[in-house]
Amino acid sequence: MDELMSTLIVELKRGTLVLSVLSQLRSPEYGYSLVQKLEEKQAAIEANTLYPLLRRLEKQGLLTSEWDTTENRPRKYYILSPTGKAVYEKLKEEWMQMSRQLALLLKEDDEDDTDRPVY
Repeated sequence: MDELMSTLIVELKRGTLVLSVLSQLRSPEYGYSLVQKLEEKQAAIEANTLYPLLRRLEKQGLLTSEWDTTENRPRKYYILSPTGKAVYEKLKEEWMQMSRQLALLLKEDDEDDTDRPVY
């Protein structure tokens, strides 16, 4: 049961990763700062998951990046592209609609539970 629950929770989280990451890139962030920012907001993501995702989102045209070499350690900063901003807004709308639908389903389930006799 624990292994099954773990797998199902990972699947749920996987479905929200893109939206979570896009929501934090309205201003420039480099990978490690993004990991920290998400962790502070209880939306932890592993670095080995984040970096390939950032590269994929950039390749899809949702992010742009720029290297900052003014510090001792060069850092690649990511930010939403104009297309990324539009996609983020649409995904956010879709998420809000899905959340409302799911809340109704779960509320309905809770109400059904109160109608059942307790043995």
